[in-house]
Amino acid sequence: MISLVSVDVHEAESLVLEVLRSGQLAQGPMVERLEKAIGQWAGVEHAVAVSSGTAAILLSLQAWELKPGDEVITSPFTFSATLNAIITSGATASFVDIHPDDFNMDPELLEARINDRTKVLLPVDLYGQTADMASIEKIAVKNRLKIVEDAAQAIGSSQFGRPAGSFGTGCFSLYATKNVTAGEGGVVTTDDGELADRIRLLRNQGMRDRYDYRRIGGNHRLSDLHAAVGLSQFAHLQEFSEKRAYNADRLSDGLAGIPGLLLPRTIPGRTHVWNQYTLRVTEDASCSRDELAARLARNGIASGHFYPRPVFDYPCYRGHPQIVRAAVPVAARTAAEVLSLPVHPGLTDADLDRVIRETRAALRG
Repeated sequence: MISLVSVDVHEAESLVLEVLRSGQLAQGPMVERLEKAIGQWAGVEHAVAVSSGTAAILLSLQAWELKPGDEVITSPFTFSATLNAIITSGATASFVDIHPDDFNMDPELLEARINDRTKVLLPVDLYGQTADMASIEKIAVKNRLKIVEDAAQAIGSSQFGRPAGSFGTGCFSLYATKNVTAGEGGVVTTDDGELADRIRLLRNQGMRDRYDYRRIGGNHRLSDLHAAVGLSQFAHLQEFSEKRAYNADRLSDGLAGIPGLLLPRTIPGRTHVWNQYTLRVTEDASCSRDELAARLARNGIASGHFYPRPVFDYPCYRGHPQIVRAAVPVAARTAAEVLSLPVHPGLTDADLDRVIRETRAALRG
């Protein structure tokens, strides 16, 4: 079976043993080493490690001290963590449709959604490529809004030379499916020292020192054990990114020219780290997206459907007072067409050839 995700953490062993032998299992020096490494890569003054990518978004919003009724504009085409963090922060979520070329928030539609309640723009860097952060940043500056960038899938990517997570407050995930994994974990990146300080308080029950409570916080710490795994992975970020890009190029070359199949592309000025290789199976294809996925599965090739519908279009969110629904036709159509194929660094050329061969065969019917 050719899997959709593959993680090699063998090199983490020495760092994990270092943690175990130190007796410092909770947040400690290994977390600081991970923070320093990611902060230097992102080119920011502060990186704060937390327990998950969801926590990174939540604490970033909480640190901006949003009030009930304040709105956060985000993408409707994302994992539920983005929306859950907004709701948990106490803010209201509003949505702007995506651009079909990059699956991310469409800046040309953004200003029409801004009103006097809007406080934060929360773009999502989907599948490993940043949103149009340069345009979003200009809009934020013009309207005096904060940016919280959901870069959970985009560590290693950049736009015009600026790393993901450097356009305001960046939020990364270190979950098992990400390009750099710690099993669980997240990181917030920022140049704002006061914001970083608030996030450090919020992740540790609001304490500056033991029992010195300064804020109402929670337990969102990252352990040194998780940080050890993440640090060993981060050391290979460039290598992983290059291998994913190679695999994506092989897939695109091999799948070019199939009627009804729209292949992903890298937007000029941006780099793509290919957390997912996501194509679109349109109505002009010889079979539906679901039929293609079923045929691939029968032939031992995993695929993924990220994401099945706009994030707010589930029973638990319908009618929620902190959600402002919007017409998002591009996101709705895209959700019905997308399919992600294996692109991870563990694939061999033979694996890629097989994925291409079986995909082409399936679409010939």
